[in-house]
Amino acid sequence: MRGLALAEELRLRGAEVVFVCDSHTVPWANEQILARGIPVEPAVWTAEEHVELFRRLELDAVVFDSYDLPGEVFTRVRRSGIPALAIVDGDFRGAEADVFVDQNLGSELDQPELPEGAIRLAGLDYVLLRDEILTLRPAEPPEPRRHDVPKVFAFFGGTDAYGAGPYVAAALAATGVPFEALVVAPDDDLAEAITAVPLNPGQRVDVIGPTSQLARAVVASDLVVSASGTSTWELMCLGATAGLVCVVDNQEMGYERAVATGAAVGVGVLSDLKADPTAAAAVLRPLLTDPVERARIAEAGWKLVDGQGRVRVADALFHLIS
Repeated sequence: MRGLALAEELRLRGAEVVFVCDSHTVPWANEQILARGIPVEPAVWTAEEHVELFRRLELDAVVFDSYDLPGEVFTRVRRSGIPALAIVDGDFRGAEADVFVDQNLGSELDQPELPEGAIRLAGLDYVLLRDEILTLRPAEPPEPRRHDVPKVFAFFGGTDAYGAGPYVAAALAATGVPFEALVVAPDDDLAEAITAVPLNPGQRVDVIGPTSQLARAVVASDLVVSASGTSTWELMCLGATAGLVCVVDNQEMGYERAVATGAAVGVGVLSDLKADPTAAAAVLRPLLTDPVERARIAEAGWKLVDGQGRVRVADALFHLIS
């Protein structure tokens, strides 16, 4: 998603963009790329394959965003003379590049050792957000919305790989207060598990499959519950009241930092929700019943992420090329 955001900005400036990836393994992501008319080259894995492919494509620059590629790939590509920008999350994982982008909250406070001649762009000023997010960003911080029955939207990435949906639905139900929830379930088993959650009077849960209209669902909701990750910055930019779930260990630092800002609420760690939804329900209950508190959280997030990160990153990339 952050690669798509940067690609949109680069194309606005007249650049030609190609993705090199295995996006076919995540159909929802693949559709996002193809819907924009961006060509896709199959993923390659070795340093030699990357250098050969990039020469064939006659690239002026490359943007890396991968947890899987070995450091040798980055080193060989940079030494071949192709300007390289790497999007990272804290640890460089052996990556070598001319520009590093770490869009995580608080990353500007870190001081990692950089390869010779490299620069680093860090913090929420460099968050990469897609057109659909920026188009729907409100011009002013959201005002309190006083609905008798609050609307909740819950999603956990394109696949909900850790099966958070049913447990978040159970935590919402355990609040005992009315709500109308829309939960994204990428497969039939998750959908069945969500619909099987017992509800109390005044509570309703509807399930949908993966959707390209996430941003619209976010802005139409009073409360959004999502996995802690890059989507957190989308929620903040949109002025959403964000409740975050830490679904996997590598999200823990980002989860804690986001919650500490007051611009998002920590619903809990998924393993705890699976064991007992009571604590999460205690967090969710005031978010469902207090529109003023929801507005306060939404305003804090709206101010924290201004949506101009991709402009700043594109500026740096074009400067690198020139």
